[in-house]
Amino acid sequence: MYTFGFIGAGNMGGALARAACRWRPEQVVLTDRTLDKAVALAEELDCDLAMDNDAVAREAKFIFLGVKPPMMRALLGALAPTLAARGDRFVLVSMAAGLTLATLEEMLGFAAPILRIMPNTPAAIGEGMILYAPNDRVAEAEVEELCEKMSGAGRFDRLEERLIDAASAVSGCGPAFVYQFIEALADGGVACGLPRDKAQQYAAQTLAGAAQMVLATGRHPGQLKDEVCSPGGSTIAGVYALEKGGLRAAAMSAVLESFEKNRELGKQ
Repeated sequence: MYTFGFIGAGNMGGALARAACRWRPEQVVLTDRTLDKAVALAEELDCDLAMDNDAVAREAKFIFLGVKPPMMRALLGALAPTLAARGDRFVLVSMAAGLTLATLEEMLGFAAPILRIMPNTPAAIGEGMILYAPNDRVAEAEVEELCEKMSGAGRFDRLEERLIDAASAVSGCGPAFVYQFIEALADGGVACGLPRDKAQQYAAQTLAGAAQMVLATGRHPGQLKDEVCSPGGSTIAGVYALEKGGLRAAAMSAVLESFEKNRELGKQ
């Protein structure tokens, strides 16, 4: 038996598998519909490889379902007989955007412990933000075990399920928005004459440091921004340019569009 099993070794499933292997790789098994991808990841992480989804469903306690929302019904339908036949405890862990706990249980066809999570890709390096909501069939001890043994993924936060789609639009989709901003900052540095590798390094470390300032101090980002802006200085001139370009409105629109898409995915 394994503690963690992963069905789907894509970007997100692979990121969480990496985190699980920071705990104990011999307690992790994974598979993927593209077997070559699963073989490569299992070899990289020194964990076990399952030849099919049923093997993971039979052998793992926490079964991570790393498939896209439109594929979930077929997957759960195929796994249902194997899961129903188990005489021991298991917990299904879904990372599919938009699919509620009630919908997942309906797709499975019988009552089962299900934990809904919304991670992000920085979990691959231990800096993820992982939101979670269990149904009432998941024991509190199981929630604690998952969070403890998966702590190598990053920061876990329990959230009311009704807020998961909104939070995912910030933390799940947010890395893509941040990468765009890092690229844009670096492009600006290149335009000013910096070598590309230096500009990218400076931009990325600046965002990492600024983010840690928000988390470490608990102060409002606006206050921290004001402390960088000297009267009549270069920073406030740059802030004005960002305001004139609509940075805040664009960022808010990105989150709102992502939120609406999450809700749309749940209706498919």
